[in-house]
Amino acid sequence: MPSKRLAAVDSGRCVACGSCCKVCPKGAVTVWRGVSAVVDGTLCIGCGKCQKECPAGAIVLNNREAAV
Repeated sequence: MPSKRLAAVDSGRCVACGSCCKVCPKGAVTVWRGVSAVVDGTLCIGCGKCQKECPAGAIVLNNREAAV
C-alpha cells in the first residue's frame, strides 16, 4: 500500500542541484533535463528526506489524495 504522503516539487523554486535525488531511498526523485527535479509518484514513499535536504525549499509533502 502506498504512503499517504507524496513529495511534490515547485519547479519555479527548484535549482536542479540534485541533492534530493541523492537522499531518496527509492530513487523516486530525478532531475529532468537539468531544469527541475520531478517525483515519480509510483516510487515515492513519502519519507520526507528529499524535503529536508532541498536547499531551495522547493519540495513539499502533500496528502496523496490531494496530489492526484
